[in-house]
Amino acid sequence: MPKTVTLELNDQVYRKFIGLAEHNNRPISNFIETVILRYVEEHEYADELEMAEIRDDDELNLSIKRGIRDAKAKRGNFV
Repeated sequence: MPKTVTLELNDQVYRKFIGLAEHNNRPISNFIETVILRYVEEHEYADELEMAEIRDDDELNLSIKRGIRDAKAKRGNFV
């Protein structure tokens, strides 16, 4: 079920959002929702370059494996 959220925007930002929403042929609420979801998706996950760096970091991968082993053995303090 959709929820209503009140958002206070200054006139300049509001005009910009309205213009962009109209340019994309969508209501301002849908435009804001879409932009926020895209932002979250882009910043929530590692991109391919970051994943390649993680995969190539042998020390990090060994540390992760030790952590998984310790967690399975219920060793250490988990926060």
